[in-house]
Amino acid sequence: MGIADRLGFRAKAADPTSRVVAQFAPPVMDAPYGGLFNQNSYGGYAAYANSIDRQSAMSVPSIARCRNLLCQTIASIPLEMYNTKTGEELSNLVWVNQPDKRQPRSVTLAWTVDSLLMYGVAYWRVTEVYQDDNRPARFEWVQNDRVTTKLNATGTEVEYYMYMNERLPMDGVGSLVTFQALDQGILLRSARTIGSAIDVEKAAAVASQTPMPSGVIRNTGADLPDAQIQGILANWKTARQNRSTAYLTSTLEYQATAFSPKDMMMNEAVQYMATQMARVCNVPAWMIDAEVFRGMTYQNVLDGRKEFVAYSLQPFITAIETRLSMEDLTPRGTRVSFAVDETFLRADAMARLNVVEKMLNLGLITVDQAMEMEDLTPNGDNNESAIQ
Repeated sequence: MGIADRLGFRAKAADPTSRVVAQFAPPVMDAPYGGLFNQNSYGGYAAYANSIDRQSAMSVPSIARCRNLLCQTIASIPLEMYNTKTGEELSNLVWVNQPDKRQPRSVTLAWTVDSLLMYGVAYWRVTEVYQDDNRPARFEWVQNDRVTTKLNATGTEVEYYMYMNERLPMDGVGSLVTFQALDQGILLRSARTIGSAIDVEKAAAVASQTPMPSGVIRNTGADLPDAQIQGILANWKTARQNRSTAYLTSTLEYQATAFSPKDMMMNEAVQYMATQMARVCNVPAWMIDAEVFRGMTYQNVLDGRKEFVAYSLQPFITAIETRLSMEDLTPRGTRVSFAVDETFLRADAMARLNVVEKMLNLGLITVDQAMEMEDLTPNGDNNESAIQ
């Protein structure tokens, strides 16, 4: 008997079956020092200072436009699996084509990008797993404000997650797969700027609801009782909603105390904040009509798509691709990628045919491969003897 056995310690038998943990608890990248930050805070580990809620932010038209451009564009691009060594395209796993069996893949990806944009973190909850290696087989997107996190004493790592105040396991069915954005969410990073845009929208709404500039009705005669004053004000408001011409007695005088929307430069303020929101969301201002002077032509609009992918879409595409390609989700030696070049950045037909023709002349591809590149059915075996 060894010393360990005498002290009461015995080695734990190794599990003969390979088991892949379905979730890696990510480190916290942006929490301030100390253990009191983000303990059980809603929205995820990056939500300790969210002073702007998502609904308020989406009330700003420019933010809604930026969100839809980012989320809907990425959601429309299909996912594919490749061999990391050879680059060969592989057959997709079931969840790559449809992560949630209840809805299309595009819906799940759109709201995943929404969470990354707003909160800097997105969550998928595992609903099914493969029996052989415990890797997830199906997911469901989880709304951020229903997730709470418990961090360690220094606030640097996640100890466990809670969903609707219920502690979740860290692997298997019910666990969370965490997507980390490459930057803080805009609700945290740009809370002050978004708040200013919300205030501008509120001011514009109040101005549009007010039939005339705010003012006071001055009485130069005898003082009136409160009930009669309230009646005059109510009648004044009702009359201004029906007609712009007003009538006052000789003892009453209307004096405007506020400027009109034009005098307050409301239009300029809305346009300026739209440009600011384009900067916040990292979207070109011309794509949300936030630039007054534009000189776009047909040629540089095509180039604008490449710029949009490189500087606006790529951070979210990379965050999703690299997370889905980690070994707890996909087998080693495979990766998941968006087919950006084949869809969103697909060249026009004439340019593609020129490339295919050159590749054929150089002997790099066959005719059947060229037809596959253009999504055409290969000719197959043309030997007449093969036709019976």
